[in-house]
Amino acid sequence: MTKPVVLTRDQHPVSRKLMSTNALKVLYRLNSGGYDAYLVGGGVRDILLGVIPKDFDIVTNATPEEIKGLFRNCRLIGRRFRLAHIVFGREIIEVATFRGHHDSTKDDKASKVSKQSDEGMLLRDNIYGSIDEDAERRDFTINALYYSAKDFTVHDFANGIADINAKQIRLIGDPETRYREDPVRMLRAIRFATKLNMEISAETKAPIKTLGSLLDNIPPARMFEEFLKLFMSGKAEANFELLREYNLFQYFFPLVDQRLKQSTEPYLYPFIKQALKNTDTRVNNDQRVTPAFLFAAMLWYPLQKQIKQLNETAQLTPQDAFFAAMSEIMAEQQRSIAIPKRFQAVMKDILILQDKLPRREGKKAYKTFEHPKFRAGYDFLLLRAEIESANVDKSNAPSALAELAKWWTDFQMTPPERRELMIKSVIHNRSTARRSPRKKRKPRIKTTENS
Repeated sequence: MTKPVVLTRDQHPVSRKLMSTNALKVLYRLNSGGYDAYLVGGGVRDILLGVIPKDFDIVTNATPEEIKGLFRNCRLIGRRFRLAHIVFGREIIEVATFRGHHDSTKDDKASKVSKQSDEGMLLRDNIYGSIDEDAERRDFTINALYYSAKDFTVHDFANGIADINAKQIRLIGDPETRYREDPVRMLRAIRFATKLNMEISAETKAPIKTLGSLLDNIPPARMFEEFLKLFMSGKAEANFELLREYNLFQYFFPLVDQRLKQSTEPYLYPFIKQALKNTDTRVNNDQRVTPAFLFAAMLWYPLQKQIKQLNETAQLTPQDAFFAAMSEIMAEQQRSIAIPKRFQAVMKDILILQDKLPRREGKKAYKTFEHPKFRAGYDFLLLRAEIESANVDKSNAPSALAELAKWWTDFQMTPPERRELMIKSVIHNRSTARRSPRKKRKPRIKTTENS
């Protein structure tokens, strides 16, 4: 890597006014403690793009222990690479020590702080170095940008500003080596491309399909964190399409990917697309979202198929079939993404409600309506009705799902005193449907005497 291009205060738009006051406090204290410190990566990149940064990461030549000595509100985290988190209430400023290279692998001391797997993945990475080495260790050129609060300069080590202007996502160094060091970089390339409205450069995208299987080595807990970043940040639909394009979606949802490729389920693809689109809309409108809803959407049709297969081989009650199928589906899914129990519970509630919502006789409607996750289950029903009606019924007649969704919509808007009439109407309609029509008697032919 060549010497950095240093931009003076009048040559760039990066301003302290656009930074977190807590991030500036950390920079100033590190500098006053005699250490070099820089705002790095996304914070600098986003300001250059005209975007308000959400995260402010800092790098320094101080070691984690030295950082902790300067800040009482500091906690050290991480095993693969030690980091310092400076806590200011809800805001956390992450501070990392400059990273170095792995050249001295024969050195006993280096082997204690650095370790790689047979595939080249970094398992431990506590080697410290200079700012130049740290820049070379950055993943993408647009993240190798450093801002100094001492003299207000921006240091561009890898032509990152040129790539920002060209809207290019480009890895620093040999792409295959960098992906082997950390396969999650393939996911980061996709995420940055959609988030920043950029294209992945030809040399950066070339090895992705070949090396995708390296994601099998990533712990399921880390894959859950990547799922949140890809699917819960307002770009879920675009990320879904790019993941499928590069054959990486299978490492998140293998059962779903298999069925998408087989094209045996007509609703699956439009259902997932609409669920992701709705999630993006809610995120971008600052509305609440839960990963549990997307997990339910992803696994709904595989679950229905599993229930059907169980019913073909064993006589089970609907409840037993559901829980047996759910257990098998989740055991398979957990190998890819470690879904926390709190989200598993909500996901199961959403799916169980799909069986409860059609049952509205007597007090059942009220019990379902009072369920803590009724709203999520109702939204899921609306999604099912929208997709299945659009893809099946071409006669413009409302489907059974659409009628059920409308009934629950009306039930919520109806005054409490009139809801009982709606429930009685359901009971009446069902009893009428069950009642078989009377056969018309043939008219008796009257006979007269002597006829």
